[in-house]
Amino acid sequence: MIQPESLADRFYAAFARRDHATMAACYAPGAQFSDPVFPDLRGERIGLMWRMLCERGTDLRVEWAPPRESDGILTTDWQAWYTFRATGRPVHNRIAASMVVQDGLIVRHRDTFGFHRWAAQALGWKGRLLGWTPLVRGAVRREAARALEKFAGG
Repeated sequence: MIQPESLADRFYAAFARRDHATMAACYAPGAQFSDPVFPDLRGERIGLMWRMLCERGTDLRVEWAPPRESDGILTTDWQAWYTFRATGRPVHNRIAASMVVQDGLIVRHRDTFGFHRWAAQALGWKGRLLGWTPLVRGAVRREAARALEKFAGG
């Protein structure tokens, strides 16, 4: 059986290669994922999100710290550098990940990051000025959900 720390390294190494198929294979069938932009993805939608981000992120660069395990929770800090497609603006996002691993697969994955900081980079002055508001967060979430639905072909 794969050790949780090895699973995280496998996951982020695949992300660095933009290998969404390997990333998706790290999740259990009924897994749950959340982050400030995609607050509730489940099952196959998680792999679809990673596929969309990998295929669209042609200049994506990912780095991660060695994962740690404590009380059944795997954590790691990771960073991503990319161009935000909607605005063409460069983003450097710092993310804290926590994963629950069972039987060698991720069953719950939560990424957290400073949404206001991200919005300031991705959206420019609008993000700096209004990125802390629920209005902007809601708009970004709706647009991300629409993009994922369109990417899925529906």
